[in-house]
Amino acid sequence: MIINRFADNYFMNGIKDRKKQLFFTTNLLSWNDLDNRRVMPWKGEKDPYKIWLSEIILQQTRVEQGLAYYNNFIKSYPTVKKLAAAPEKEVFKLWEGLGYYTRCKNLLATAAYIAKECNGRFPDTYESILKLKGIGPYTAAAISSFAFNLPHAVVDGNVIRVLSRFFGIGISAMSPEGKKIFANLAQSLLDKNMAGLYNQAIMDFGATICKPMLPACNQCVMRSQCVAYKQNAIQDYPVKIKKAAKKQRWFYYVLAEYNGSFLVRKRSGKDIWQNLHEFILTESNTDANAEELLASYFKQHFPKQQYRIKDISKGYQQELTHQTIRGCFIHIICSKQLQLEGFHPEKKSALKKLAFPKFITQYFVEKNLDFVTN
Repeated sequence: MIINRFADNYFMNGIKDRKKQLFFTTNLLSWNDLDNRRVMPWKGEKDPYKIWLSEIILQQTRVEQGLAYYNNFIKSYPTVKKLAAAPEKEVFKLWEGLGYYTRCKNLLATAAYIAKECNGRFPDTYESILKLKGIGPYTAAAISSFAFNLPHAVVDGNVIRVLSRFFGIGISAMSPEGKKIFANLAQSLLDKNMAGLYNQAIMDFGATICKPMLPACNQCVMRSQCVAYKQNAIQDYPVKIKKAAKKQRWFYYVLAEYNGSFLVRKRSGKDIWQNLHEFILTESNTDANAEELLASYFKQHFPKQQYRIKDISKGYQQELTHQTIRGCFIHIICSKQLQLEGFHPEKKSALKKLAFPKFITQYFVEKNLDFVTN
């Protein structure tokens, strides 16, 4: 079990030991020069627009998943002005499947701001980049160092893992004290003359050597001074704060078909999946009988409407960061067009142009419906 060393003099002296810091930075850059073989299309990129795009896509997303999206965005919108001029519906459709759709909303807002207020020129200081919508300290440091070589250290999951293991930091990076420790330490280690190169090197080192599981300690150029390695406590770092239990929700979607069209709407408000499309939704606090739920819904909203059930799907599930969504899909055929506030009918051929949450698209794919494009 790790002892919280935040107030421990030995621990603090270890972090502030310039000789140990110099060992870390020197060996990291040497490893990057001789052994770093990690290849990504945005590495070495100097265009701040492309760097920004890659960083936003990779927030909460694995590189393997984000790569295709990055390439598609660059192909469709090669400049920030092209992105700013694109229809919102088109951009959200291109983003479909990446999740965390607030990122896409912020992407559009920032592109519009840069195109209009900055005449298409990306801001070139850390402070001005940090003011952009959807950009925090990490992303601002990444863009400013990679594009402009400004001396700002990045602190992401890879960096936190490397530093916590090497220096034996027994406090969570998510705590107020931990955030200060990691930010100050990362900045003190930064080679300010090669800020972009150093930042990329430490992230690559965390992704390929100091991995979350099964780290390659036998290949690590740091292990002679790595606290976690010497303590045989690699998996104890970084220290984590216990996560709160996820919220459980049940979504029952009604695909109300009439004359080849389905009622759909765009989600709004502050709930999940904002700006994505969906069918008629009835939500339950617990697992429910889909047919009974449908009958109750129609009795309340359409007491005189006739319908027949074509299909009730199996159960589906999607894991989000703070909640789990479960439920199923009820495909019905209506005797006349339903009128429901906020909804409008869409033909199958038009649905392929709309962006839906993964919970719905996985149903499309499994059913092999003819309006699915993937």
